[in-house]
Amino acid sequence: MSPLRRAKPAAAQPPTSPEPIVPAPMTQAEIAAQRRKRRTGMLIASPGALYLLILFMVPLGLITVYSFATRTSTGRTSLSGWNLNSYERIADDVIVGIIARSAWLALLTTVLCLVVAYPFAYYLATRPPRLRARLLVLVMIPFWTNGLVRIFAIRFLLGSNGPASALSEAMGFGTFRILFTPTAVVLGMVYGFLTFMVLPLYVALERMDWRLVEAARDLYASGSKAFWRVTVPLTRSGIVAGCVLVFVPSFGSYVVPEILGGAKTLLIGSYVARQFQAARNWPLGAALSVLVIVAMLVAVAINQRNSANAERTPAGMP
Repeated sequence: MSPLRRAKPAAAQPPTSPEPIVPAPMTQAEIAAQRRKRRTGMLIASPGALYLLILFMVPLGLITVYSFATRTSTGRTSLSGWNLNSYERIADDVIVGIIARSAWLALLTTVLCLVVAYPFAYYLATRPPRLRARLLVLVMIPFWTNGLVRIFAIRFLLGSNGPASALSEAMGFGTFRILFTPTAVVLGMVYGFLTFMVLPLYVALERMDWRLVEAARDLYASGSKAFWRVTVPLTRSGIVAGCVLVFVPSFGSYVVPEILGGAKTLLIGSYVARQFQAARNWPLGAALSVLVIVAMLVAVAINQRNSANAERTPAGMP
């Protein structure tokens, strides 16, 4: 007998990809409902869009146009001969010094706000819900008062006849002279913008997964190490958002330097206002305004990118 022949193994079939799911075509009723929904959304958004167009986009376009204009010898602004002279003047030593001073004071304000706000936001996020609600109300109370009134209150406190000076004299340190200095400007901006740092940090700390901190402590991490290696990375989105919300208005602040800084502390916001008012150099003031707007847009773009990355990151992951 002939030996039995073994059956050849069947050739392995390549894996077949699943057939794509083709959505069913929409009916006429569904198409009409979608169109009505789109029109309703456009109708609802049209007042806000019109408001932004008239009061934001149009003035921004005018400022951009005036930044390329020419200042005549009589102080008038000529739109006939467009040039880049105003942007070239930004490189002057005086203007560069003003921009550097504004950036430095804004950075210092941001750092001080972060140092003061983070412990308070941490304490706020770890309290019971009832106490947390009361503390949040205390945080929001300064917004119930006009900002100009609050800055004048700070001026009274820091003045030579104010409570701070009286306390200094009572303790034997002499008259408290801090008004109309960069220190007074920084203190005023920290007071005015501190809430903008507290709220993003509180939101980031509240949504954080605290079990990761407990896991770090179970793995014999000290309290400080768990804070720097777990808590701070998990609240990075709140830190970036708070820094942007504080740095942007601090860099272009006008009211606080004018009231607390006087002529000795000239920042970019006050310098732009003087170009439009006293100097009557609208092209230079417009060019500086465009520069400030571009800096703010860059900061907002950084914040938006950080927020997008935070949304893509799974909950509890740094």
